[in-house]
Amino acid sequence: MRIDLVTIFPGMVEGPLGDGIVNRARVAGHVDIRVHDLRDFSDDRHRTVDDAPFGGGPGMVMKAEPFFRAFESIWPDGKGEGDVVALLTPRGRPFDQRTAGRFARVDRLMLLCGRYEGIDERVAEFLATEELSLGDFVLTGGEVAALAVVEATVRLLPGALGDEGSAESDSFQTGLLDWPHYTRPATARGHGVPEILLSGDHGRIRRWRQREALRATRERRPDLLDAARLTAEDERLLREIDAEGQTDDPRTLDKTIAVLHK
Repeated sequence: MRIDLVTIFPGMVEGPLGDGIVNRARVAGHVDIRVHDLRDFSDDRHRTVDDAPFGGGPGMVMKAEPFFRAFESIWPDGKGEGDVVALLTPRGRPFDQRTAGRFARVDRLMLLCGRYEGIDERVAEFLATEELSLGDFVLTGGEVAALAVVEATVRLLPGALGDEGSAESDSFQTGLLDWPHYTRPATARGHGVPEILLSGDHGRIRRWRQREALRATRERRPDLLDAARLTAEDERLLREIDAEGQTDDPRTLDKTIAVLHK
């Protein structure tokens, strides 16, 4: 897979891309990531990429022409079928795990990082194939959002993770949040782990994990349950969780929520 990032601050993204899973995937040849300075595609000696907005108003707007030049230089053969050119913008569609999975199946992905008051609308209309946002908040630019998109996408590429099962059990991958995790020692600061995890009974452990994933989703993101693909067992576990909530000591529930938020 090839990913191209277009930004006026290449240093903001090159550093994070040089560490962790993303860098290991690059070194192993699973992904080719290239960072491009938008100012290299300006048409004046001052390397200008912005101008005042037509109609007046505050701030500056990023010009369309440098983006078009950048695209034509980076992908001289144009957009192929399935190629994605994504514009990072607060008004874009929320980026999610499903989108990351879709991106992980394409051959080429280009991420356009905006700045200032916005980007000339013609970039969205005639160059980008979609607009993406990380959520209902505003960042100074699209670089942080682009890094999030890259990491979420790259970790789903075959071979990117040491254990392929890690991605399969991630939060959102099944439509639910992840279950709580524990490791050695069995007692930390006087707090133990659930006994079932020490039982060696893999069937009970699997059921406990699914139950706690459902519990976490019900408590923190109940909206996800509406779209989740729930099995008959999931429905039974949810009914058990609801029944527990009617009788459990509130202090016990507080401890459970604290663990899920660790």
